[in-house]
Amino acid sequence: MTQAPTAGDATGTAAAGTAARTAPARATAKLLTWRPTPAIVSWACFAALVANIGIIVTGGAVRLTDSGLGCPTWPTCTDGSLVPTRQLGAYGAVEFTNRMLTFAVSVAVGAAIIACMRWHPRRAVLVKLSWSLFFGVVAQAIIGGISVRTHLSPIWVALHMLVSMGMVAIAYVLWTRSREPDDAPPTLTVAPVLRQLGYVLTIGVAALLAAGTIVTGSGPHSGAKAGDPGNKRFPISPANATQLHADLVFLVVGLTVALWFALKATGAAPRILTTVRDLFLVLMAQGVIGYAQYFTHLPVLLVGIHMFGAAMVWVATWRVLLAMRERRGIPAQVAVA
Repeated sequence: MTQAPTAGDATGTAAAGTAARTAPARATAKLLTWRPTPAIVSWACFAALVANIGIIVTGGAVRLTDSGLGCPTWPTCTDGSLVPTRQLGAYGAVEFTNRMLTFAVSVAVGAAIIACMRWHPRRAVLVKLSWSLFFGVVAQAIIGGISVRTHLSPIWVALHMLVSMGMVAIAYVLWTRSREPDDAPPTLTVAPVLRQLGYVLTIGVAALLAAGTIVTGSGPHSGAKAGDPGNKRFPISPANATQLHADLVFLVVGLTVALWFALKATGAAPRILTTVRDLFLVLMAQGVIGYAQYFTHLPVLLVGIHMFGAAMVWVATWRVLLAMRERRGIPAQVAVA
């Protein structure tokens, strides 16, 4: 015999239904009022930096495995399939995986944007820098598509790399600024002429990176497998491109050494000297790898490590530049990464 529901049962059921309906509302309200801690903001910005360095490495892997046209169309992989087909083999898998990693970069950048926008009080510089990364992701997707549609034209592939380096610079500045508690006007920690020398050094490293893309764009690693149309190269011999790159290396190393001695002579803080020393060491390691890959006829593993090293040189350069200023009341170990 079925027992009729009691008033208590009805009340309990109604209460449960009300709780079920209000739970999403409470969760939404909690999300809308969420404020990240400074540590969360800093980690989100750091994740964006790591992601942008990582996409350089994976993009290099695509090129070095001749998978640049593994997916011959864009935005789909083939004319009739969004994902790679069995006929494309490993080349299609490698290229499509790199495309999917763009979403990982997007997630990291999106997290940085949300963290910066939800930080209270909101700091306009962090919001602008984080949104700059978003527009960089969009630009990279477009440039990547043009690269595929032009069958890996070296100018577009080089631009793809250089925009990535630009995003790394923005991400590093974003991370550094996120570790500073305010946006007070910065105070120089070195003589103005040495700050100018820091700018010259940064421009020199930027030129070095651009020359590196010319070396790659004139060398054997076109990014396309045999039979693909993507074997276009820059109209310069690999030897001449390499010589230009080497000349810029000597210029950058010379500027780094000169900056260190100038800072030492003017009594610069040890932390600033340390950043210049670290840049010199990274340059030396990168030089060793560069010569090793040249004399071993550009093995893909060494070339890939060299691309990662280029990103590290770029980060170390910006570390030097940002070490030359600080904001009042900010401890040195916080103000400069």
